[in-house]
Amino acid sequence: MAKEDLRLLDFWVSPFCMRVKIALAEKGLAYDSQEEDLLGGKSELLLKSNPIYQKVPVLLDSGKPIVESSNIVYYIDEKYVTQNPLLPSCAYGRSRARFWADFIDKKIYEAGMAIWRSKGEELEIAKKDFIDILKKLEGALGDKDYFGGDNFGYVDIIAISMTSWFYAYEKFGGFKVEKECPKFDEWTKRCLKRESVANVLPNPEKVYEFVVMLRKMHGIE
Repeated sequence: MAKEDLRLLDFWVSPFCMRVKIALAEKGLAYDSQEEDLLGGKSELLLKSNPIYQKVPVLLDSGKPIVESSNIVYYIDEKYVTQNPLLPSCAYGRSRARFWADFIDKKIYEAGMAIWRSKGEELEIAKKDFIDILKKLEGALGDKDYFGGDNFGYVDIIAISMTSWFYAYEKFGGFKVEKECPKFDEWTKRCLKRESVANVLPNPEKVYEFVVMLRKMHGIE
């Protein structure tokens, strides 16, 4: 891997941090990782580096902070554009990639959170909303292997990190993505065969255990 002065302020279960790690791996870039204790107390470096949102991920490039995961992945691709480009080469293709990345950012995490924080009728509504979002993504994927076409790229990185929490959503929601959205499930399995993805996404059981803890913290159990 290429050695750059890169440090990532990280949290192991954050899908947003996973995106950055996948992008760095796709580019063959080495970096130092600093695990943050988001539940016990954020580091001074995090508070200083991201004073507006005070959250991970933050990528420090020679000490200069870049924040917000989709923006960080975009930055990585723009700076190291000759190393395995992640975004389309044409302006229209890049605009579509940014559109779907924004859609994923605004929809999937909130819909998934509604599943694990809900019960009864609210849970059924949350589950339907979540599946509807995945079906829209299936429509965007079409018959392509990846969102960008034949090659794994920007939108795939933004989306695949979110799937690390799907097992927990399935457990609490009583459904299977494989059954409801088979084309999306096939895309997920295709992405998981990539070393950059397989080495970053945590064990789904561990994520589920973390979400169980979150439910207890919020008095849902």
